Amino acid sequence: MIDYGLTDKVAIVTGGSDGLGRATAKLLASEGAKVVICGRREDYLQDAAKTLSKESGGTVVAVRADVSNGADCENLINATIEQFGRLDILINNAGTSAAASLEAVSDESWQADFDLKVMAAVRLCRMALPHFRAVGGGSIINAAIGGGKAPGPNQLPTSLTRAAGLNLTKSLANAYAAENVRVNAICIGRIKSAQLEARAGNKPLDEFYADMGKIVPMGRVGESDDYAHLAAFLCSKVGSYITGTAVNLDGGMCATL
Repeated sequence: MIDYGLTDKVAIVTGGSDGLGRATAKLLASEGAKVVICGRREDYLQDAAKTLSKESGGTVVAVRADVSNGADCENLINATIEQFGRLDILINNAGTSAAASLEAVSDESWQADFDLKVMAAVRLCRMALPHFRAVGGGSIINAAIGGGKAPGPNQLPTSLTRAAGLNLTKSLANAYAAENVRVNAICIGRIKSAQLEARAGNKPLDEFYADMGKIVPMGRVGESDDYAHLAAFLCSKVGSYITGTAVNLDGGMCATL
């Protein structure tokens, strides 16, 4: 059995009350990390933290935060340090899927997407760095998509903001490698989530996912645990020589990128 070396590490997982973030928080906590999850819905977030703590047998706490808001980002970092005294891992997972043509995206939608997917990561990375230095290093994982590398038509604004996130990943990896701060990205493909299920309409989910999997080279959609295990590996001692990468987690959809 692999020892990820996460015992007593402190991790923040944004968007950790649902989907991929929730699966990641559960796995990190089960591996001995102290996990802070954040989200905008206070009651739902607190319930998620209690459930995750019980399911993982570990420690998961909730801090309400809208990461598109700078003051909330600062409070998230401060609350984590106040409770646990350190920070080792930052997973910038929060985000939504927004895909439309250039003409269909308003200025307000552009700004909202930029604040959520770019400025949130910029702020949280900047605020995390002093705390990483205090413990001799840290790990950052930024959620992205394959469209951030090679966008298809009508994938705005997400493809552009995720491309910015990939640039941030590589920029920070280069800048802080000497300080043992590792920065990687996960380019998410078709993975089961509440966001995808919202598109199913009246179709049974098994049928919906089976149809979606037909265009994936591996013939299926991914599971949230696929993302969680990759995230745990990248931020663990097992992945300690990996930085500046953008790993495709998409069943081969972007195999040439």
